[in-house]
Amino acid sequence: MAIKIYKKNNAGRRFMSVVKPEGVTDKAPEKSLLAPLPKKAGRSGGKISVRHQGGGHKRRYRVIDFRQNKSDIPGRIASLEKDPNRSGLIALVHYADGEKRYVLATDGMKTGQQIIAGENVPIVNGNRLLLKNIPVGTTICNIEMKIGKGGQIVRSAGSAAVLMALDGEMAQVKLSSGEIRLISKECYATLGQVSNFEHSAERIGKAGRARWMNRRPTVRGSAMNPVDHPHGGGEGRQPIGMHPKTPWGKPALGKKTRKKKNASNQYIIKRRPKK
Repeated sequence: MAIKIYKKNNAGRRFMSVVKPEGVTDKAPEKSLLAPLPKKAGRSGGKISVRHQGGGHKRRYRVIDFRQNKSDIPGRIASLEKDPNRSGLIALVHYADGEKRYVLATDGMKTGQQIIAGENVPIVNGNRLLLKNIPVGTTICNIEMKIGKGGQIVRSAGSAAVLMALDGEMAQVKLSSGEIRLISKECYATLGQVSNFEHSAERIGKAGRARWMNRRPTVRGSAMNPVDHPHGGGEGRQPIGMHPKTPWGKPALGKKTRKKKNASNQYIIKRRPKK
């Protein structure tokens, strides 16, 4: 893994950097595992529901196998690829029965490596098995929260969780946020950490590159007029003088949005620490 820093030839290159993950294969994506990805530009029913989205390079969706339900059938990593729709790398797996699937690549995964998923398979990085059969203290990722639904959490670049304990029918898992959560022991998880952990060190460097990524410009509320934003107005640069708000006057930055009577509260043993 290396971070490429460009020569400071012009303003756009001055702060730009690109992460070059090791082992990425120079090949076109598998055609049978591609799907259309229509653009929404942050709109629902023609109206903007998510601001600052639009434009961006044309993409196709890579169909990822988050379940990895080909139990006890070994597969060989044919290639490691960058996915424009996610921060971690993906791996093309050729299974022994001839089927091809994309899976999330873990750190250290290499072309030619053998992986396997099942209830009780070898404890090797990249393999997928039930939580109840994973040794306590193991680093895991792509974790199921509902039996048979497939990986739902710990899927972004460099993220990892730790299996803390096995207690009755549940497993205690410490997430990267610091939260400790109960998950059924009959759920599956992948051994290891999600690949491309240096993704967060990448610097976009210029506004144009953000536009390629479907991100439109963002204007600070304090730079607006009072008619346009609650933070606007004042002579010169003024503090906002109130708690942070959205353009519609709703609380922002630190406002808790989780429902107090959320059914899954019972599964959270320890909340993530406050910043």
